Amino acid sequence: MADAPFGLLAELTHRCPLKCGYCSNPLELIGRADELDTAQWRAVFDQARALGVLQVHLSGGEPLARKDLPELVRHASGLGCYVNLVTSGLGLTPERLADLRGVDHVQLSVQDAESASANRIAGVRAFDHKIKAAEVIRDAGLPLTVNVVLHRLNLDHVGEIVALAERMGADRLELANTQYYGWALRNRAALLPTREQLARAGEVVAAAQARSAMEIVYVIADYHEAHPKPCMHGWGARQLTVAPNGDVLPCPAAGVIEGLGVENVKDRALADIWHSSPAFNAFRGFDWMQEPCRTCARRELDFGGCRCQAFQLTGDAAATDPVCSLSPHRGVVDLILAGGPASVEHRAVVR
Repeated sequence: MADAPFGLLAELTHRCPLKCGYCSNPLELIGRADELDTAQWRAVFDQARALGVLQVHLSGGEPLARKDLPELVRHASGLGCYVNLVTSGLGLTPERLADLRGVDHVQLSVQDAESASANRIAGVRAFDHKIKAAEVIRDAGLPLTVNVVLHRLNLDHVGEIVALAERMGADRLELANTQYYGWALRNRAALLPTREQLARAGEVVAAAQARSAMEIVYVIADYHEAHPKPCMHGWGARQLTVAPNGDVLPCPAAGVIEGLGVENVKDRALADIWHSSPAFNAFRGFDWMQEPCRTCARRELDFGGCRCQAFQLTGDAAATDPVCSLSPHRGVVDLILAGGPASVEHRAVVR
């Protein structure tokens, strides 16, 4: 039987005021009419806490689009969970934050270091709102993480982004290179950085990590790496995601895998889904692995890489992640990096 999950990513809605081209939400967004209602989300939190969840990450889309967010925050907090609000910051006023009693931490997205570029990437005039939102969070005495998705259009500004996060009073800065799911996969050709960009950025980040009092986390751009990152620390091992309609997923992107057998919390108890569903047991442990993963010394380090990425690039979710230099499919990634034909770009993107 699987160990208890540590964290729940609660995607309260897919509604969002931003139009970022790298968004990992699926192309077929879940509409407002299909979202879980307040009572259903409260029941999800009850079941998650009983299952062992300690952290609840309230995300979207934009969770502030939910009018019942204060009630959901108080309920999750009242269960003893650490509540993290993941937000664009648009609409986060002092009054709104004061109404969210029980939030322990705020994660604020930022698109770039200066207004014109940030607004262009976000698709709306959002930069000034984010600066004000950071001030609201800081004045409330809450820990702040600034999250920046890196790609070709902002990677050369990483030094300025670090400086901005420091001015915003962030305790933590997460610099996450784009992961290619949903809209990011659709727009990959415009988002992929060059190897030279990554090398320069890596040096800047390393220097900032050495000098800054702010914690700086750097998520690699794995298309350019020799080995994949340990996605989610293993499939169905520590985290679970509940989508706006109640679908329960081992990771936010898992819905791209055809035939996975995703189940819904409206139809089955969360604990049963976590422990017994085909979707969560599909890639737990190591028995599912093919060669070279099955006998590889790295299998307990990277767990074979990303199952969603393997499916999107090879059509086989059990294949070695093509990012890996040992994968027989590594040539697919090399072709993408070389600007090869679009035929390798999209496999089963839409749920």
